[in-house]
Amino acid sequence: MKKIKKFLLGRATIVAFAILVQLGWLLAFLQEFRIRYPLANTFMQVAAILVVLVVVNKRSNPSYKIAWTVLILAVPIVGILVYFIFGRSELTRRTRKRMEAVNLEIEKELPGNQELLEELGEIDPAACRQAKYIREWAGFPAYKNTRTDYYSCGEEMFPDILKALESAEHFIFLEYFIVEEGEMFGAILDILRRKAAAGVDVRMIYDDFGCVTTLPAKYYRKMQEWGVKCVRFNPLYPVMSVIMNNRDHRKILVVDGKTGFTGGVNLADEYINRVARFGYWKDAGIRLEGEAVWSFTVMFLEMWCYVNKTKEPDLGKFRFQGGAGAEFGTDGYVQPYDDSPLDNETVGENIYMNIINRAKEYVYIFTPYLIIDHELLKALQNASKSGVDVRIVLPGIPDKRVVYWMSQSYYEPLIECGVRIYQYNPGFLHSKCFVCDDEIATVGSINMDYRSLYLHFECGVFLYRAKAVAQVKEDMVKAMGESEEINLEFCRKRPAAVRTFQSVARLFAPLL
Repeated sequence: MKKIKKFLLGRATIVAFAILVQLGWLLAFLQEFRIRYPLANTFMQVAAILVVLVVVNKRSNPSYKIAWTVLILAVPIVGILVYFIFGRSELTRRTRKRMEAVNLEIEKELPGNQELLEELGEIDPAACRQAKYIREWAGFPAYKNTRTDYYSCGEEMFPDILKALESAEHFIFLEYFIVEEGEMFGAILDILRRKAAAGVDVRMIYDDFGCVTTLPAKYYRKMQEWGVKCVRFNPLYPVMSVIMNNRDHRKILVVDGKTGFTGGVNLADEYINRVARFGYWKDAGIRLEGEAVWSFTVMFLEMWCYVNKTKEPDLGKFRFQGGAGAEFGTDGYVQPYDDSPLDNETVGENIYMNIINRAKEYVYIFTPYLIIDHELLKALQNASKSGVDVRIVLPGIPDKRVVYWMSQSYYEPLIECGVRIYQYNPGFLHSKCFVCDDEIATVGSINMDYRSLYLHFECGVFLYRAKAVAQVKEDMVKAMGESEEINLEFCRKRPAAVRTFQSVARLFAPLL
C-alpha cells in the first residue's frame, strides 16, 4: 500500500498526469474546432503537409523524419500537436545562443596539440583522422602524459572514487544523470560535506529528469545548505516543453584537475550491486590521471556556466599545475570528447562509425540498447561481410521490456551478415564500450539508441594504444564467456505478435 501511495503521489506521476491533462485538453479543443468548422479538416491536412515538408528538409536522421512523417500524415491533429511540443529536438534559439556563447568562451582554454596529431599521423593515419575529427568537430584535443585504468564494474570503481575524493585539496566537480540516496551516494556525500567545510570548491550538477524518482524536488537546496554548490540541469516542470527532450546523460567526476572518471556508472546503489534489480548489474568506467583530465574539467565548467547563466572569472585556477608528464608518464593517446544536441554533428555516432569502418580484424561492442539507424546497421553489416569479427554484447535481463524487444528486432539482419550477438546471462549490462584491433577503444556514457546519439548531452574517451584498451578487450572476452550467443533460430521462432510489435516499434523508435 505504501509503495502504491508513493507512486501515485510521486513527482514523476504528478508531472506525467499534468502533461497528459494538457495534451488531452489541446486535443479536445482541436477536435471541437474541427467539428464546428468544416474547413478545419482541409486546413489540418494542408498544415500536415507543410509540417512534413519542414521535417523532411531538416538536417536530421532519415529514420527520425520517416517516423514523424507517418505519424503526422496518419493522424494530423495528434501528429502536429505532439511534434510541436516534443518533436523539435533542437534547442530554442535563445537557449542555443546562450550556450554557444559559453562554448566559445570556455573552448579558448583547450590546447590545439597539433604536434601530437602530426606524431600520431606518422604512427597510424587512420587513428589520426579520428583524433582530428574529434578535435575539429567536438572541439577537444588528444593528449599524452595521461594514465588510464578501466573498470569492469561499478563496485570495482567505487573504492577508487572515494580515494580520489578524499585526496581533494582544491576542487571537486560531479555531473551525473542519476543520483539516489543510499550507500554509494551516502559515502560520497559524507566526503563532499567534509571537503566543502574544509574550503574545497565542491560543485555538482544532476539531471532533474534522471533523478525524478530518486531525489526530492528541491534536493539541490539541501546540498547547498551542506556547503556543496549544487544545481539541477533542465528542471522538470509539469508543463509541456520541447526542452524536456534534451537531458544531461553525462557521467563526469573531476578531482583537482588531475584525476577524472567517466563511463556508465551513476551514483546509485544498483550500479555497485548493493541493490539487485535486474540480476547482476554490469557497468564500465574509466579513470584518467594527467593532462587529459583538463578536457573533462572544461566540459563540466561549460555546463556549469550554462546552467547558472554565469561566466567563470578565472578558468586557469582549475588547471592542474603539477608536472603531469613526470608524474603520470605516457600511456598512449587519450582524447576525452563530448556530444551535444546543440548542433547537427552526431559526434558519438560518428566516432562509433569510424571505429567500425576502420576495423581490420575485429570490433567488439558493449551496449545496453541496440536501437540504431540505417547507417549504423549497414556499417556493422558491411564490416562483418568484409571479414571483420564483429561482436555485440547486450543484456540478458532487461531493465525496460519494450526497449529489450526493440533491440532484439535488429538481431536477425545482423546475424545473417555474420555479426555475433551475445546476451549477458547474469543480468543487465549497462556498459557502453568499443574495442578494435588491440589498438583502439572508447568508453563513455553513449548508448546505441536514438536518445543518446541525437538528443542527450553525452561524453566519452577515445583511446589509442593506451593500457585501458587491453583491459576493455579482456573484459569483453570474459563477458562473452558468461553470455548466451544468439542464433537465427532464436530470432525466427519469435511469436507473430512479438514480430508485429517489433515492426511497429522500430518505425517509431526515433520518437521514443
